[in-house]
Amino acid sequence: MFKKILVAVDGSKSSFKAMDKAIELQKLMDAEIYLICVYKHHSLFEASMSIERPERMDIPDKALSEYAKDIVNHAKEKAKEKGAVKVRGFVKAGRPSSVIVKFAQEKDVDLIVLGSRGTHSDKDGMLLGSVSHRVASKAKCPVLVV
Repeated sequence: MFKKILVAVDGSKSSFKAMDKAIELQKLMDAEIYLICVYKHHSLFEASMSIERPERMDIPDKALSEYAKDIVNHAKEKAKEKGAVKVRGFVKAGRPSSVIVKFAQEKDVDLIVLGSRGTHSDKDGMLLGSVSHRVASKAKCPVLVV
């Protein structure tokens, strides 16, 4: 049923729970897992607002990109330790919900798996517009919020 499963990871416990659920599904369906970590791109204006002035203005994005790569690599290692096969990792910049939905469409993903915002109730998440709610409302494929 599911051949390509996209899991959004951000280093949180809930994102790793989502990954665990995707691994369970992979074992049942022989699916490929795509792990994605999306970091927010900082404009030059946002970078200039920093208390400390970096020598180069691309440093915030570079640091965030490296951190996102670390998260994806850590998630891939954990997934393989738990028996996952066919796991690929990706790092993208942008608004997380939009990037996740666009990536899912580009890769023809069958299922998106996301962690919920563990500290907010469903009602608060709707009011705050959490990533999981925005992805669920925009995605063209099924979305599983764990």
